[in-house]
Formats: sequence, structure tokens, C-alpha cells
Amino acid sequence: MDTLTDKFGRQITYLRLAVTDRCNLRCQYCMPAHGIDIVDRKELLTYKEMYRITRVLSELGVNKVRLTGGEPFVRKDFVSFLEMLSFNDKLDEINITTNGALISKHIAKLEELNIKTINLSIDSLSKENFAKITRRDVFDEVYKTLELLEESSLKLKLNAVVQSGVNTDEIIDFIELTKHKNIEVRFIEEMPFNGVGQRATEEVWNYAKILDLIKTHYTEITPLQSDKSSTSHNFKIDGYQGSFGIIPAFTRTICGNCNRIRITATGLFKNCLFDEGVFNIRDFIRNGATDDELKKLFLSIVKEKPENGFIAEANRKNNKKVSESMSTIGG
Repeated sequence: MDTLTDKFGRQITYLRLAVTDRCNLRCQYCMPAHGIDIVDRKELLTYKEMYRITRVLSELGVNKVRLTGGEPFVRKDFVSFLEMLSFNDKLDEINITTNGALISKHIAKLEELNIKTINLSIDSLSKENFAKITRRDVFDEVYKTLELLEESSLKLKLNAVVQSGVNTDEIIDFIELTKHKNIEVRFIEEMPFNGVGQRATEEVWNYAKILDLIKTHYTEITPLQSDKSSTSHNFKIDGYQGSFGIIPAFTRTICGNCNRIRITATGLFKNCLFDEGVFNIRDFIRNGATDDELKKLFLSIVKEKPENGFIAEANRKNNKKVSESMSTIGG
């Protein structure tokens, strides 16, 4: 069987698929307060097109899919799409990234469908600060989702974007959540994907600074063995039930073992988070492409995957800086 392998010998086994560009929150680091210009619904991939793309990719070795947005649960009939996707026997994992505001009533169904991991985006444990970051008053519902997920059979990861002058004083509060909860907290370096470019910050809270802060509070920290392609460097406080990780998303020290591709809600294929997209799959499908033609296309596109995110960013046309909303890219 042909497999998706780039020119650096990295095999692609992981697809991040955005099901919508819409979101019910307005996080400051993701988009402007007024939101973004959302695309017309007919420009979005249909669920049938998404299923077909995923099936073809799984026949080329992709065995893990993460569904993102925007906020995936905003899109009508998303749970029905999960049900459809669960029939793909070549997938080992179907995971979801969500902000948690709309998911609580679906948790039992997600367990039934054998969804493996839920990544819950929550950048503050303070109701007031959460509202300031997200520009929405939904903290109680999101925290209820956190507690319900922790009690469920689903694996729970909390994603917190570390923002200078905004939530760095809560890093230890997040670590303390792992004392009695079997969850993974992951701190993510802030990236310039807010629709207008990276905001001005007083301090650079990168991987090293985050870890140094944690080390000033805990002496017994054990590094954990992670998969080679893991996006996070993971640790455990001795005696704590859960664990924590740091994702060097902006300093990009995780590119060497990258096994991921992205497809946006409008069908734009991205070899790297930092590239500007290399091909529109939606148009190719709607112009009558066969599955074999799709496979040949995917195999050829992946061969052009850049070695790392810095090269991908440098290759953007006219030195165009990254400024798209993460909601458009597929978070």
C-alpha cells in the first residue's frame, strides 16, 4: 500500500479536520471582538465530502483524526457526522477539540461512539477572567463540561493558551487541578493567529519560561515518555494523579517528527499550520475527481511538506505574515 511519506521520511498518520469556521466564543488571541468574515455555507465541505476525504486518507495510512473548528459542535448534525465517521474501520482514533460550551448533553453519545480523547480549551479557571478572554459568559457551562468529562470514560486534556499579562498567574492553579484529577493539562505558547497578527506583549511566555515558573513551585517533577510525534513535552508532579505538558507551538521545536496534515472547513489542504494552504480539495472533488486521483494528489502534496514551521512561514507569498484567525485555519 502507498503511504503518505514526505521527502524527510516522515509518515503522515494524523489528520486535523476543521468542520466549520464558526465559533460561539470570541477569544482575544483567536479573533477580533466583532468576529471574522465567515464563509457561505455552500463553500464548506459537506459531511459526505469530509467522510470521503478521511476514508481516502485512511487508505494511505492516516489512522488518527482530530475534529476541530471553529467550534465543531456549532455545526448542525455534527454528532451524526461522528456516527458516520465511526464506520471507518481504518481509523484507530477519533478525537475532538472543543471549547466545551455546547457539549455536555452529547457526552454519553460520544462514549457510545468510542471517541477517544476530548481536548477542552479553557484558558482561565476564574469566571471573570474567562469572560474577559472569551468575551462570552459561559464559564459555568464549560466547567460543568470539564467535570462531566472527567467522570466519563473519555480521555480528557485541557488546553490553556498562556497569554502574557492575562492568565500567567493561573499556571499553578491549572497544575493543581492534576493533583486529584486524572487529566492532562497542556500549556500552549501563544501564536499570532488572531486575525490581525500577534498582539503586543510585555513578556514572551515560551516553553522555557513556563517550565521555569513551574519548577519554582515544585521540586519533584518527572519527565514522561511521549510518542515521538507528540506535540507536547509532558511531565508529572510526583504524587499527583494527572500530568501536564507544554506545547512549543510558536518556538516550533516539535517539527522534526511532525506526522500531521490539516484540512480547513473550506477544503484547503495545509501541510503545516504556518503555511498558507497548498491545494483546495473541495474544488477538486466537486470537479469530479476519482478516489484514485485523490490518492495521487495527496501523495504528491505531502512530498512538498516543509521541514519545519519556520520554512513554511518563510515560503508564504510576498513574505506575507501569518495573521489568519485560528478559527479559519482549524484550531
